Amino acid sequence: MALYGEARDISMFRHVNRELMGNIISQQVAIYKFRLEETKVNLYGEAAHAKYYDDPVLLYCLIERQNQSYPESDFGVDFQWGITFKFLRDDLVDANVVPEVGDIFLYQKGYYEVDSTNANQYFVGKNPDYPNKGDDGVNPLENDLENFGYNVSIICNTHYVPADKVGITKERF
Repeated sequence: MALYGEARDISMFRHVNRELMGNIISQQVAIYKFRLEETKVNLYGEAAHAKYYDDPVLLYCLIERQNQSYPESDFGVDFQWGITFKFLRDDLVDANVVPEVGDIFLYQKGYYEVDSTNANQYFVGKNPDYPNKGDDGVNPLENDLENFGYNVSIICNTHYVPADKVGITKERF
C-alpha cells in the first residue's frame, strides 16, 4: 500500500495549487476552441475561407516565454515567439475545456496557436487511470493503486500567429 498520494493528499495539493495560481501568480489567458466541423477546408486540409472558434474561456495558467527571434527569409524578416502555457487540469475540467492542436490562446494582445499538448505530469509519479492490474483484474503486489496518484497539469506549446491570419475579430451588434 502506498503511503502518499491518496485523496486527502491530493485535495491539499489541489487546494494549494489553485490558491497559488489564482491569488498569487494570477496570469490569465483566453482560450479559443477551434470548431473543425464548421470550418470549410480545401483539398489540402487548409481553411479555404474563414476559421470558426468558440467563445473564449478565461483561465489561470503559468506562462513560460521563450526568446523572440527574427529569422530572415527570401520574403524579408519574420517574427517568431514561442510560449508554453501550463494549466491545472482541474481548472480545465471545471471549465469543460480540452486544449488541442489548432486552438488559439490570446495573451497580452497576441495570438498563439497550439502546436502540442502534454498531460504527463503526475502527483507522486502515478497515473490513477492505470492501476497496473493483470488480465484477471488483480495486482499481486498492491490491490488499491487506483486510489493513488493524480494527473496534475496540461502543458501547451504554442507559436505566435499574426492577428490577420487568425481572423478573430470583435463583432458589433
